[in-house]
Amino acid sequence: MANMRATMDKVADPRRLDSAVEEKSDFFVYMIGIIIIVTAVSVFHVWSRVKVMDLNLKVGELRRELKEQEQVQGGLKLEVASLKMPARIENLATGELGMSLPTEQQVVQVK
Repeated sequence: MANMRATMDKVADPRRLDSAVEEKSDFFVYMIGIIIIVTAVSVFHVWSRVKVMDLNLKVGELRRELKEQEQVQGGLKLEVASLKMPARIENLATGELGMSLPTEQQVVQVK
């Protein structure tokens, strides 16, 4: 009898074996779910950091372009001011266009 009991102890109970396999498969599914969630969060984090870096580069480039355009605008304003100078206009009118100041007889007053 003692010999038979020792033999029975060595034989696995099928109910315990099924529950152990079921527990392992539940744990495996749980771990796969956790791994998928962690992977998704990690991918999203990396993607967002790459987007932030890309946008920072674009902002830097646009700031540089803005400074260049402001310098061009300043130069153009200076050029407009120099072209509007009355002395320059008078020199062009008398020199290149052959104009002269009107005499009193050429001036007509409109009422």
